[in-house]
Amino acid sequence: MPDIIVDYDMSKKSTNIVMQEELANISSRHKYEHQETEGQVWEDFTKVYACENKEVVSYDGVRIPLTILYSRKAHQKGQSPGLLHGYGAYGEALDKSWCGNRLSLLDRGWVIAFADVRGGDGPDPSWHKCGSGLHKLNSIYDFVSCGQYLINEGYAHKNKLGACGVSAGGLLVGAAINLHPGLFRAAILKVPFLDICNTLLDPTLPLTISDYEEFGNPQIASFYDYILKYSPYDNVSHGPCFPAMLVTASYNDSRVGVWEAAKWVAKVRDEACSMCSPSVVLRAEMSGGHLREGGRFGHCEEAAYEYAFLMKVFTEPPPK
Repeated sequence: MPDIIVDYDMSKKSTNIVMQEELANISSRHKYEHQETEGQVWEDFTKVYACENKEVVSYDGVRIPLTILYSRKAHQKGQSPGLLHGYGAYGEALDKSWCGNRLSLLDRGWVIAFADVRGGDGPDPSWHKCGSGLHKLNSIYDFVSCGQYLINEGYAHKNKLGACGVSAGGLLVGAAINLHPGLFRAAILKVPFLDICNTLLDPTLPLTISDYEEFGNPQIASFYDYILKYSPYDNVSHGPCFPAMLVTASYNDSRVGVWEAAKWVAKVRDEACSMCSPSVVLRAEMSGGHLREGGRFGHCEEAAYEYAFLMKVFTEPPPK
């Protein structure tokens, strides 16, 4: 539902719209309805868009929440492109609130999905603990399982599934690509935390000490060995062709060094994609920080660039 601000009269149990986000070229397709008796203001998108909550069985039998959004009219079962979002760290929940930008993809038949893997927010604190420290691999297996579910259940075409992760979500996506290179056709990694082992071995970096609580201290042998099992940068190897990738970084990022994205791109180009055609694009901002420039138009331009990248990849024939 688009963002809305209302005045609510408690005695009369009625509402009055103060402001609601207006969407270009959408008013003729969607009718605003005002229910005075129940004091609710709502916009009925259910006839046009569907939002489904599923539970995906991961490798160890744990059920992972997966939210799936698509257009009832434009979506084609088994043929549509899809984009899977993930984060899975610090006990943080994925942002699944209204975003008008997504209509651009939905109206083109895309499926947008959100995987609430272990390590992020969940029903209780154990959900975070089961995807952090010496259990971080659970997050990665959960994400792969959700991607496979979208394909197996016909939500997305097997050659048209993309993945997107931001910061620690970039670690999740990068590790999933290493684990299952053929699952995703394209990936967007935004200011990604990819060189985790080397970063956590440098206590002079701003967040290293605090990140020991989330990922473990690699100066302890058990944590070092475990982190090396999934560290995206340390697990790039020759084999099946990697997906096309758009990797973004910011020179002034104090949370994730710009060199992490640069090292990952160089290694993927050299080792994983030297024998195939998918592009691996590094887009580095010379100003801005971890959350980049921001601003209304900055975010629009960023979304347009990402969508253009995905559409270009999915209109090209898959690598052989």
